[in-house]
Amino acid sequence: MKDFKKLKVWRKAHRFTLEVYQVTRNFPNHERFGLTSQLRRSAVSITSNIAEGCGRIGDKELARFLSISAGSANEAEYQLLLAYHLKYVPLESYQSLDHLINEVKRMLIAFIQKLTENRKL
Repeated sequence: MKDFKKLKVWRKAHRFTLEVYQVTRNFPNHERFGLTSQLRRSAVSITSNIAEGCGRIGDKELARFLSISAGSANEAEYQLLLAYHLKYVPLESYQSLDHLINEVKRMLIAFIQKLTENRKL
């Protein structure tokens, strides 16, 4: 078992989640149960799946949860794009969050590859 709080990818994803919560505070009230909720849930899912994977036994299980986390990152990336196109997120915030989520995705893929390569040895 690993301490998820020590993983750089978890810390970066957590930062993304906190920033998503900040930016979604400004979304229209009619989106509270729509896009606001969906974007927050997908962001939380990224960090939650990393944490859950770290609580499992073995690299295979961890890689599986990291893969689920990567899927949630893609979901959040799209929802963020939609929010930007709907003019709920200013350009500067969108660019910053988009950059951050793409860093998280790259880190997740690299971590998954490292875990699966170790199994082949």
